[in-house]
Amino acid sequence: LQQQGIFKSEDLLSRFFRISIEMCVELCYRTLNDPSINPTLARAKCYHTMDAFVRLVVVLVRFSGESTNNVTKINLVNKVLGTVAHVLVQDHEVHTTEFHQLPYHRFFIMLLTDLTTSDPVFEAIIFPVLQAFGSTYQLLKPSRAPGFAYSWLELVSHRIFITKLLLHTPQKKGWPMFQQLLISLFKFLAPFLRNAELSKPTHLLYKGTLRVLLVLLHDFPEFLCDYHFAFCDVIPPNCIQMRNLILSAFPRNMRLPDPFTPSLKVEMLPDIAHAPRIVSNYETIIPDNLKKDLSEYIKARSPVTFLSELRSKLQISTEPGNQYNVSLINALVLFVGTQAIAYIHSKGSTPSTSTIAYTAHMDIFQHLLVDLDTEGECLYRELYHLLYSESRPIVPKSEKNRPFVSLYQ
Repeated sequence: LQQQGIFKSEDLLSRFFRISIEMCVELCYRTLNDPSINPTLARAKCYHTMDAFVRLVVVLVRFSGESTNNVTKINLVNKVLGTVAHVLVQDHEVHTTEFHQLPYHRFFIMLLTDLTTSDPVFEAIIFPVLQAFGSTYQLLKPSRAPGFAYSWLELVSHRIFITKLLLHTPQKKGWPMFQQLLISLFKFLAPFLRNAELSKPTHLLYKGTLRVLLVLLHDFPEFLCDYHFAFCDVIPPNCIQMRNLILSAFPRNMRLPDPFTPSLKVEMLPDIAHAPRIVSNYETIIPDNLKKDLSEYIKARSPVTFLSELRSKLQISTEPGNQYNVSLINALVLFVGTQAIAYIHSKGSTPSTSTIAYTAHMDIFQHLLVDLDTEGECLYRELYHLLYSESRPIVPKSEKNRPFVSLYQ
């Protein structure tokens, strides 16, 4: 390759990788579509072809650049993944329903496996490599390439990728990336789940998603705890099972009290003084003009028209089942609840039914409960579950649910 001048320019290198992957994919198509070849043998031949290309890429990454400079290796990984992703999208657009996932799935799986082995050369670039794969998977999300959705789900939930990204990255740097991948999956499923239109392919993808959540609940519950608010923002309210899988997560170092303990008093639990960790920046969801009016009303209960206009600011359409901006409702309620707790603490009091009553914060909550229609009220009441302790039903941990307790009392 060096003698042929492949490495002399970026364009030549990109062209080499593009033609190589196109040749491999074309061979796989011919093999898989040949009725004279046994399906098992056809798959084995495709694996052999893709594995050979992967080994070439791994060798190039290993010996590219200087041993003390990893930038060249990382750039090469990004170039290869970007080229393959581009070829995949084009292939998906051309073949549509005749698209084959197999060659691309095999390529990504084998390349990830080889680049994350316990080798000093690759261990030095493990996190940039995971970032490159995460960015590529985000480019190939189900809404972009629906025909690749099954393989995509298997790739993002692969034991190597999920373990390295969530467990072995320093300071949880890989967590936001995996959160974005899951949100892309939830957003793709949302229209089908909201309308309960689950054809067999969609139902299989939904079942696979539930299994991924079960793995996260068992092995990485802290991840679900940190991002439960962002996940529930994009999961339709009628997906009770999926939401409960997320809301039932709690940190592994936490011991939950027995809800059947006689005379159990939630306010006496020591954990109730600690607010749940919410990594999502929910305040950015609230428009600046609404946040300004909201802050002014909390401080001085003005303007007087704020409450009567609040419902219209939360609506986005007149379509039944999709009238309200769910993310905005969630962010607004959490913002007001947080401000209420801070206000009570500033007065030297402890949040309780008596200290929260008759405040501007409670006025907002009560008005929403009365003014919203059935759909809005349903969305609003669901916020109570989001304010639970990472979020075990029956035993709330945070003082943020005090306003809701007061409403129902």
